[in-house]
This record gives sequence, C-alpha cells and structure tokens, in this order.
Amino acid sequence: MKFYLYLFLLLNFFVLHVHSLIDGLYCGRENCYDLLNVTRTSTKQEIVKAYRGLAKKYHPDMAKTVEDKQLYTERFRAFANAYEILKDEETRIDYDRMLDNPNEYYSHYYRYYRHRYAPKVDVRVVLFILISVISAIQYYSQHSNYNAAINYLVTVPRYRLQAQEIARQEGLLGGGDTSKKNRGRKAMSKQEEEVILKQIVEQKLDIKGGYQKPSIKRILWLQMILFPYNLFLKLKWHLRWFFKFHLNKHEMGDDEKIYLICCYLKISREQYESLPEKEQNQLWNRQTWIKENFRQWKEEKDEEQKKKLSESGRYKAYRRYMKSGGPGQITFDAD
Repeated sequence: MKFYLYLFLLLNFFVLHVHSLIDGLYCGRENCYDLLNVTRTSTKQEIVKAYRGLAKKYHPDMAKTVEDKQLYTERFRAFANAYEILKDEETRIDYDRMLDNPNEYYSHYYRYYRHRYAPKVDVRVVLFILISVISAIQYYSQHSNYNAAINYLVTVPRYRLQAQEIARQEGLLGGGDTSKKNRGRKAMSKQEEEVILKQIVEQKLDIKGGYQKPSIKRILWLQMILFPYNLFLKLKWHLRWFFKFHLNKHEMGDDEKIYLICCYLKISREQYESLPEKEQNQLWNRQTWIKENFRQWKEEKDEEQKKKLSESGRYKAYRRYMKSGGPGQITFDAD
C-alpha cells in the first residue's frame, strides 16, 4: 500500500513539474485567445481588430492613477504578447498544438524557442550578401596585388631597360629630344613614359602566384558555381591516371612529370612555374618525378642548406643564444 502511495505522490510531483515548465511558454497560464476575447476560429482580421481595441483601452497613457498605470502596463504587455503569438500563422499553429497536446512539453519547448530566437532575416539572403561581399573583396585584392607587382617591376632596372628598348623599337618613346620647344613637356612626357612602360611590362611578363592578373575564375561565387564541374574533371583526371599509368603502364608525358614533382614539393603548378629557371632545370635533369631521385635531391638540398646556415654569422649567434638559455634565461640588470 505504501508503495502505491509513494508512486502516486511521485507522479503528482512530476505532473506539477511538467505544468510549471509550460508556464513560461506563450501566454503562460492565461489563454491567448481569452486575453484578446477571440476564439480559435477567429480570423486574422478579427484578432487584429480585438487587439487594437484592447490596446487603445489599456494603453498606459490612458491610466489616471499610478496604480492604474502599473495595471494597464501589465495588461498591455499581455495583450501585445498574445497578439504577437496569434498574428503569425506558424506560431499560432504551434500554440494550438500545445493546447491540444499539453503533455508533449519537449516539442513545445523546441517550437517556442525556435520561433523566438530564429533570425528574422532569411538566411539565404544573408548568405547571398556574404558571398557577394567576399567575392568583391577577392577581386579587389587581386587587382591591387597585380597593380602593386606591375609598379614594382617597372622600378627594377632589368625589366625597365627591357621595356624601354621594346618601346623604342615600336616607336612609342622618342629619341630624347631636348630642344627648347619640348622642354616644357618634360614632366608630361615622364608620366606618359611611365604609363607606356607599365603597359609593356604588363603585356610581356606573365606574373604567377598571388600577384597574377585578376580573374573572375578565382572569386568565391564562380568557384562555388563551377565546383561540381571541377570535381567531375578532378575525378576524371584521377581515373585516367589510374588506368593509363598504373594498369596499362604507359610512359608519362611532361605534364604528368611536372604534376608528380609538384606533389613531392607540395606546391601548386603556378608556384612551380614561378621557380627560377635554373632550379626547374635542375629538377628536370635529376628526374625528380621518380620518388627515389626526389628523395636524394631533397637530402642534398637539406645538407646544402644546413651548410649555409652553419657558415652564417647570424645563425651562429642564434645558436650561442639558444645554448646559453634562449628566451627562458634569467638575466639581472646591474643598477
């Protein structure tokens, strides 16, 4: 008998606890429909009309005493809360579901807070704007880097002299007339010369890496649009590689050899092409697309680098500093 009594008390406590959890949802213990003096079959226009009448009647500015103002404020907030719940179709459907199924408290909590804290702006619009802004910044950055590279290359004597020679051959630059008639045009001619030299450098040089010519193919929008196509090409390329070189044992071409060299070096094709011609020739002559040859070449490069560092005075000073304690050493300044 005592067992059933304890079970009854436990169930009562659990039920009371469940109802107290639902107290904080929607209109609490009050019915939103009863607050606005409408029914569940009322239309949206009827709900709006009922709310406006109550809001006008119980507006805090309509109160005559301090006590009435406090009461009107509480009622006005309750009416506004009920109206916000019933005017939205989705929230009203969830509220009706709670009235019909009060025991499904977990789902009621989820639906209530989903509507309450969900973003008011469509997520798709936010993503569209965000991707557009990132794409615009990417293109502007490409343009700025490319212009910075051109402006720098024009100042390098090697490229500047070549550009001047090409401009003279094409008749874009004068022979250096210094007559009195043309002395007043020197400043203008200098600016025109800079523009011409920049155009020649831009036409003749193929800049790679992060300073290459701006292209919409490298912005986020186009990369996302072309992602399925690029993925298909990548899979097709790998399948071709597997069947051609692993199964059929065909001889590799230059592109395939460069691809393997880039994989071993962990660099892109653009980075490989930006390497000095001497280093490219060395990689090619040593046949570094063969893994064993690459490992041997890498060991030799590491040894050469270590030898250069050991002969460097700055590196020797750094080693002495680390040997004496490094950044964790304790020193005392004499007063």
